[in-house]
Amino acid sequence: MEFELIAKTFQGLETVLASELIDLGANNIQIGRRMVSFTGNKEMMYRANFQLRTAIRILKPISHFKAKTADEVYDAVKQIDWTQYLSNDTTFAVDSVVFSNEFKHSKFVAYKVKDAIVDQFREKTGNRPNIRIVNPDIQLHIHVAEYDCTLALDSSGESLHRRGYRQEAVEAPLNEVLAAGIILQTGWRGECDLIDPMCGSGTFAVEAALIARGIAPGVFRKEYAFEKWPDFDSELFERIYEDDSREREFEHHIYGYDNNRQAVEISTRNVKAAGLSKEVTITLQDFKDFTQPKEKSIIITNPPYGERISAPDLLGLYKMIGERFKHQFVGGDAWVLSYREECFEAIGLKPSLRTPLYNGSLECELRKYQIFDGKFNDMRAGGGDIKTAQERRLMADQKRFKQKRDFKTRLGEQPEERELKGDRNFGKGKYAREDRKFNREDRKFGRKDSNRNDDRPFRRDNGEREFKRNGEGRDFKRGGDKFGKKNFERRNDKPFNKFRRNNED
Repeated sequence: MEFELIAKTFQGLETVLASELIDLGANNIQIGRRMVSFTGNKEMMYRANFQLRTAIRILKPISHFKAKTADEVYDAVKQIDWTQYLSNDTTFAVDSVVFSNEFKHSKFVAYKVKDAIVDQFREKTGNRPNIRIVNPDIQLHIHVAEYDCTLALDSSGESLHRRGYRQEAVEAPLNEVLAAGIILQTGWRGECDLIDPMCGSGTFAVEAALIARGIAPGVFRKEYAFEKWPDFDSELFERIYEDDSREREFEHHIYGYDNNRQAVEISTRNVKAAGLSKEVTITLQDFKDFTQPKEKSIIITNPPYGERISAPDLLGLYKMIGERFKHQFVGGDAWVLSYREECFEAIGLKPSLRTPLYNGSLECELRKYQIFDGKFNDMRAGGGDIKTAQERRLMADQKRFKQKRDFKTRLGEQPEERELKGDRNFGKGKYAREDRKFNREDRKFGRKDSNRNDDRPFRRDNGEREFKRNGEGRDFKRGGDKFGKKNFERRNDKPFNKFRRNNED
């Protein structure tokens, strides 16, 4: 019997995920925002968890309803026969995602779902199941979009990006699902060598090897949430786990390079943990020393872009990347994931394809560069083109692509960029205004050195003294009474501010 299923993913990977589901044999596939809905039986649900590379989790909806108030959510959830899924000995947890003007707090919606379930069991049995936030027996998920609510069972449990092979990671490692999605978007399936010249934790290298070998990403997982369900079919899942019909030989090789010795050691351990040392080689090498590969290759890389990880000379790094591409990767295709338009400009090459993707909360772009010998105009004059007909269609179809994107902010244009350029006196943390200290040289307007408790600017009228704004009345300390009022004649008919008027009453 088929039922509805939902595969969650990152924004920008929906089409790739839909293609994976088609290949898996799913039915009624519909693409949404950060999700793809489909139908299938129990085997399809197991396979989706085990084999999909670009899914974060697989949900099985059990109820769709409309609700305008929290009480309506409670009533709708309580109408479900929860004995089908839970017992008094079962632990459960509720996760929630809310996009609604009516429900301001997602956790409040989760609490109402929990209360409805617990109250139903109390009324029927006099007892109740327990809540367990970490590793519950049943994980529930409620999604609210204005008045439309979907309550689902989470069949995955821990996010599917946690493959299980990663032993360690460098700072800000690339998410495994995003890495797999990028590789699949390039169209590479193992037809040639693949190179990541700034490999970090080795995520691109490992995910590429899994794709090239046809190895399911779920082979490293210890468990899935559906294994705790009352109707779990262990024999069916064992057959899926042991099915190696999609696996194949890989005749080429994958190379990862990094100029950080610790990163090389970490990525080497991750490759070994995945059992892919035969397919992947990790080497200590700076990208500036990269030379033309002997075999046909593709480059896929994720350089620093000044957010979680930066570089002493960020634009210089990207200029060097463009120089290596131009002179030492002739005839190959290079794919770069980055965030800032200024960084892309520093590469100095014209991309043939630009795809918007989210890396966490950052709206990035994946750009493809076709590296040819000679000048662009000479190549065009000879009948060449950097875009294929398919790539032109893809660019035209990307309706969500915005011409003016957040990443176009230039380095140094905004105050927070000072931290990226090495200004160590610019505060602490994530540009926290309350942490900023003003220099003593900045006293020409009479300001005292102090930590600001809000983001209001100091007054800069010459001759006026600056005063702290601590939520109480201002104390001018130039005579006056206990309220800080000063007796003087007004030179205009403007009233005093509200606070001072009240004190004069």
